[in-house]
Amino acid sequence: MVSLDTAGEQTAEERILGGLDPEQRVVATTLQGPVCVRAGAGTGKTRAITHRIAWGIASGVYTPQKTLALTFTARAANEMRQRLRALGAPGVQARTFHSAALRQLQYFWPQAVGGPPPGLVNHKARLITEAAQGMRLTTDRATVRDVAAEIEWAKVSMCTPDTYAPAAEERDMPAGYDTRTMQRLYQSYEDLKADRHLIDFEDVLLITVGILEEDERIAAAVRDQYRQFVVDEYQDVSPLQQRLLDAWLGTRDDLCVVGDASQTIYSFTGATSRHLLEFPSRYPGASVVELIRDYRSTPQVVNTANRLLAARRPAPGSTPDTWATPLRLVSQRPAGPEPSWNEYPDDEAEAAGVAVRIRDLIEDGVAPHEIAVLFRTNGQSQAFEAALADANIGFQLRGSERFFNRPEIRQAIVQIRSAARTAGADRADVPRQVRDMLGSLGYTERAPRSDSATRAKWESLRALVSLADTMARRAAEQEGTLSLAGFAQELERRATTQEAPVMDGVTLASLHSAKGLEWDAVFLVGLSEGLMPISFADTPDAMDEERRLLYVGITRAREHLVFSWSLSRTPGGRPNRARSRFLDAVLPPEPRTVARRRAPRR
Repeated sequence: MVSLDTAGEQTAEERILGGLDPEQRVVATTLQGPVCVRAGAGTGKTRAITHRIAWGIASGVYTPQKTLALTFTARAANEMRQRLRALGAPGVQARTFHSAALRQLQYFWPQAVGGPPPGLVNHKARLITEAAQGMRLTTDRATVRDVAAEIEWAKVSMCTPDTYAPAAEERDMPAGYDTRTMQRLYQSYEDLKADRHLIDFEDVLLITVGILEEDERIAAAVRDQYRQFVVDEYQDVSPLQQRLLDAWLGTRDDLCVVGDASQTIYSFTGATSRHLLEFPSRYPGASVVELIRDYRSTPQVVNTANRLLAARRPAPGSTPDTWATPLRLVSQRPAGPEPSWNEYPDDEAEAAGVAVRIRDLIEDGVAPHEIAVLFRTNGQSQAFEAALADANIGFQLRGSERFFNRPEIRQAIVQIRSAARTAGADRADVPRQVRDMLGSLGYTERAPRSDSATRAKWESLRALVSLADTMARRAAEQEGTLSLAGFAQELERRATTQEAPVMDGVTLASLHSAKGLEWDAVFLVGLSEGLMPISFADTPDAMDEERRLLYVGITRAREHLVFSWSLSRTPGGRPNRARSRFLDAVLPPEPRTVARRRAPRR
């Protein structure tokens, strides 16, 4: 029974704590000292920590403006802010590490360094290309991307060009470079930045750390500003981010961290679960809470995930901290269908077969945006794009380019903003106006039956049309009307927070970019040796990370889970592929008969 105050209203305690399970409630009410929350996939970790912050404020223990919640993506930070506002805690800062550090750096730069602050490099490609050309090195797009990733790894691992080579001896170099060449390229990149008074995102963290460690007055000011810290996805913290967190904390221990070592899948960026796993030894007496009640997935999906991790075996040469005992999740949902699987003769047949099964799900009432196809590498996407386009099934690509950075979306926003200035507060039929404007960019009421790139562009524009329809309908329900200016303002807000509108199409995404998301139905495709695990996973630690990556993929599914793989890359090719070794833990030892390719129904 819900407690009411004398005015008949729900009390703050019931409003904030009433719907939490026993373990979540422990998290939410343990407000002081170090707290470590080991939270499995789907166990409500964000709910637990946002309710913890809200309860700390409601009970007078926390001051909103002195509380900093840290996470790793702008989307996650925005979600956290929305939840906190709904819980009556709007003044809390919820930011990414980079956003929080940049804000402090801009504020303290005149005092700590003096002179005009440096410009920020949003993309490293231009400078890396220039540095490589100066050294007469290959500068194709893939190589530049790999060099940027390597430089980012070096900086978050706190390796300067001088100290890079010894630390990178065992790493695979971009484009076949040797370590010495990569070291020189790293130095050249740094020199170009310095010459042009520029810094990159990793420099933001490095310089902020340097200022806090060297200037006690600034450190004291920052520590006075923020008294309580909460860090989400703590298994993804890099050595540099941990050092920044230590600088923010000083000698205090009012820190709550939340993470799951079994979801550590970004070690190539410098992330490590060591900080999460060593937290209790670093803070003796820390409160440690485990969240194992899975509210996302059916027992069938959860049991599959548990079996995958239970099959892990430490191998000689593996890093001890990567082999912590995984959490064994317990589903809180009713039973659902057993996971299914298909073996196909080739990649093309696999993509066509998946399209057929997706169409069947849609006909059974599963919304397209609640279906995802997840693969190990982005190069696998093309076959599924083509198969879905042939089947006239809408899709959206995730992890390739942010929605609001797409050329067609930028052009659309410019048109809508310009028309809104002319229309002012005019409340004509906004959905119709939006359709008319987007027509010049390729939008039609009927989906195009052409190549996948054209279809992907159309899906992006359709998302704006759907958003206009939704906003107009909500305005009408509140006995109001939507203006074009109001629609333009909403687009500006969403672009700032990278809050993409829901696109009513099947999601195509890499396993890495699917982290933090969930769908009713998930297809895990291309599960053959060489792709899962990837061929270059040649150490025990790398192999275990591949297993964790598949675990992340499995735990994205709420109800329907489908595994598939193919025996050959091309039709008629030699069937020399084997299914992933990881599937031995979750599927019967003998695969079912090779699925015949079926043409998608029109």
